[in-house]
Amino acid sequence: MQAGSERVRSGGCSCGAVRFRLRGEPIRVGLCHCADCRKVTGSVFLAFAIWPWASFESTGETRCWEGRSFCPTCGSRLFSLREDQGEAEIKLGCLDEAPVDLAPTYELWIKRRERWLPALAGTEQHVEDPPWVTGGASAPANPVDPG
Repeated sequence: MQAGSERVRSGGCSCGAVRFRLRGEPIRVGLCHCADCRKVTGSVFLAFAIWPWASFESTGETRCWEGRSFCPTCGSRLFSLREDQGEAEIKLGCLDEAPVDLAPTYELWIKRRERWLPALAGTEQHVEDPPWVTGGASAPANPVDPG
C-alpha cells in the first residue's frame, strides 16, 4: 500500500486484536539465531526488520515480556519497541503481505545457526551481537561489509 509516495506496510496478530502500520522503508533487515529468538519464535531463527520509531503505529492491547510485545489473546509475538533508541523491531512473519522485498543484510548469533542451514549469501555475519547491539558503535543504516 502507498500513502502518497511513501510505502505503508501493515500487520498484526493471528486473532486480529492487535494491528500495526509502518511507513517508509526499514533501516535494516536481519536474521537472528540466538537462543532467545529461537525459543520465543519456536523456530531455528527469527527474521526481523528495524524501522524508525516515528514510522510505527499500533492499535490494540499488547503485553510485554523482556521487551517483546505480544497479543495477550492469541500470543502472537509482534514487535520489540525501543523508543530510547528510536527503533521499532518488527517480526517479519506478522506482516500482512509476505516481505519479499525485504532481504536480510546481516545475520546475528551465527554460532547457533543449524549446521544444515547455510549462511545467507551476501550478508554480514556476526558470531554473536554486533557492536551496535552491545553499545560499542552505532548501527549502520545498511550493513553490507563483513565485520
